[in-house]
Parts: sequence; structure tokens; C-alpha cells
Amino acid sequence: MKATKKMTAGTVTRRNTALAIFAVTLLVGGTATGASAKSRHHYRGHHVSEASESPRSGSHPDWRDANASIGGGGHSFSGVASMYGNESGSKTASGQRFNENAMTCAHRSLPFGTKLRVSHGGRSIIVTVNDRGPFVRGRVLDLSTGAARALGLSGLGQITAEVVG
Repeated sequence: MKATKKMTAGTVTRRNTALAIFAVTLLVGGTATGASAKSRHHYRGHHVSEASESPRSGSHPDWRDANASIGGGGHSFSGVASMYGNESGSKTASGQRFNENAMTCAHRSLPFGTKLRVSHGGRSIIVTVNDRGPFVRGRVLDLSTGAARALGLSGLGQITAEVVG
């Protein structure tokens, strides 16, 4: 004869708790991707309000197409650049220590060490890609504070960049 196990109140509670934890994990799991992009170290360094981060319809290309023109003949692209600089001393994605006064930038896909001629408002500088970013839609470059100041950029600005080496 088989013995049937009698369920106690504690067994039912443990099962319900496990089911509740599982359900919460499923619900929260879908939102982790969007939150993780905002938790990257670059996000804190932008000097703009949350309201100004979403591009106006039609004014900027989709952020996923921001680098689409790099493969063209001139190896140039344009779009919105931002400045970051509150991470001084921390390591960049390339392994270098971040120096907010250096002529550096963050780009999503260009190889580390790539030199870019960046132009804004009649000024032009050469920066080196040493980090990954920006992680905000509609932006093509994150410029170090020193590079942004040299361009006369404060916060956000329309730039044109050309790969020079």
C-alpha cells in the first residue's frame, strides 16, 4: 500500500512563496534590459535633463542607425554628441584611466585608438576613441569634458566626425 503524504500548512506556504518569487522574477526580468542601459557609468555624467533626452520626431535619425554612414566612402558621420566627465579616474572600456581633460571620446563600435576629427560651430579637434557609449538614444559620441570645451560644446550639440586614423 502506498502511503500518502499529508500536506501541512508549512508545505503549502513554501510552495506559494516559491510560486510568488517565480512570478515576480518573470515580471521584473523583462524590464532589466532597459534599466541596465541607464545604469551604465556614462549616464550619470550628462549635463542635461531627462526631458531633453528623447529626440523630437523627425529631428534625429533612430539611434540604431546613428553609425550607418560610417561604412561610406568618406568615413564620416554626424549627429548629436554629448559630454561626460564625472567618472574621472575610473577605467574606460579600453582599460585606460578616464581623464576628463584629455581629448577622448566614447563611440559604440569604432575600434579603440581610432582618431576622429570632430567639428562643431566652426571649430575642429582630433579625439581618440577609448571608451564605449553613448548609451542614450539619438547620440553618436560622448566627448570628454576637455574635448567638449575645446569644441565650445556644453551639454549636447550637433557634430560632424570624420575618421582620420
